Amino acid sequence: MTRGDPFRLLLSFCIPLISGNIFQQLYSMADTVIVGRALGVKALAAVGSTGSLNFLVIGFVQGLCSGLTIPISQYFGSGDHKNMRRCTANALWLGAAGSVLVTAVTLFGCRWLLRVMGTPGDISEKAYEYIVVIFAGIPATLFYNLFSGLLRAVGDSKTPLYFLIFASFVNIALDLWFVLGLGFGVEGAAWATVLSQLVSALLCGVYLCRRFRLLLPQKGEWAAAPALMKKELFIGLPMGLQTSFIALGSVILQVAVNSLGSDYVAAMTAGMRVQGLFIHPMEMIGIAMATYCGQNLGAGHIGRIRQGMRRGMVIITAFAALSWAAVTFGGPCLLGLFVDPGETAVLDRALLLLRIGAACYPLLGVLFILRNSLQGLGFSVQAMASGLMEFTARVFVAFVLVKMWDFLAICLTNPLSWLLADLFLVTAYFCYIRRLQAKAPSPKGPAKAR
Repeated sequence: MTRGDPFRLLLSFCIPLISGNIFQQLYSMADTVIVGRALGVKALAAVGSTGSLNFLVIGFVQGLCSGLTIPISQYFGSGDHKNMRRCTANALWLGAAGSVLVTAVTLFGCRWLLRVMGTPGDISEKAYEYIVVIFAGIPATLFYNLFSGLLRAVGDSKTPLYFLIFASFVNIALDLWFVLGLGFGVEGAAWATVLSQLVSALLCGVYLCRRFRLLLPQKGEWAAAPALMKKELFIGLPMGLQTSFIALGSVILQVAVNSLGSDYVAAMTAGMRVQGLFIHPMEMIGIAMATYCGQNLGAGHIGRIRQGMRRGMVIITAFAALSWAAVTFGGPCLLGLFVDPGETAVLDRALLLLRIGAACYPLLGVLFILRNSLQGLGFSVQAMASGLMEFTARVFVAFVLVKMWDFLAICLTNPLSWLLADLFLVTAYFCYIRRLQAKAPSPKGPAKAR
């Protein structure tokens, strides 16, 4: 990504990421559709009540993996393949240690967390049955994200898509078998998700070993290197914590929704599942910017980074406009996948959540472009601060606005948090891009993947 038209490069890199993310959404959507339609609103609310907790943990894992691979893209862009391979080895060691630690902590504490969140008593046991299985599958989730991040670091965003498509169909088949065929309930839906994630992780790992030997550490490069680990963790931990701050705000907001009752939980679940179809692909455009910025920073092409930022803004604004149109005109049909048409109160609340959020998607687009670009440039601590802004907005809504405006406050939460984060990120980006331009080294030749 260090040569050629930035618009074309970003678009060709984004399309597989967006497509792959849509298929990844099928993991959770298949669970929700089958659970909601086959097991009822209570089961749907049980799965939905774990969403913010799931985001808290899995989001940290995904952010950590993305951060661990950013130095690899920077070394690839600079042509320093030896340090790139050493970073790969250290990322694998850190990933293995992280998967054990996070899995142990979450399995031990998930029942307590559900209780602290005030999960309604009529759905609390089903919520536990679902989330404990999801947390047991954290190693599969972590290594899929790590392997796919390694592939993206050297410019391959298509292969993870192919494996996700296959794994998505596996997930749907297992959902139908476990929930409808074997009657395993919400626990069966969770096992289908975990096993499908394991399939995609194994496929990515095998492909990486066979086709991208450039990334594989050679003899003597597998040893742990404290300096490289520190560099990777300096980017990876803030990225993971940034997502966790956002998710922690969502957990606090979920507590407020739980206090309104299980019907409100079901409405938020259905609305957020549909919204995820549009929000997460926008996040993939941001991830493409992180890779683009990382490689061009390594090559010393600071001016090219600014050019790519402008192209990225065009792409994400166009996607936001299309998403708004899809939600405005197709929202009721999409919500009908999750909720029976007779549940009119649940559907009306979910549609309100969707339409208010969709009107503010341009704010979210700016957030994703700027935050991921700062991460790709190595300013992960500054990007993490934007997560604190989102956390602050969600806490304010949960403790103040929900008491006054009921579910309307829930609908306004995301737009308020996006706006607050944007105000910080715009200032931070212009400050740090000028700093980089002032001390930019001479541009280096572009790297080629083999």
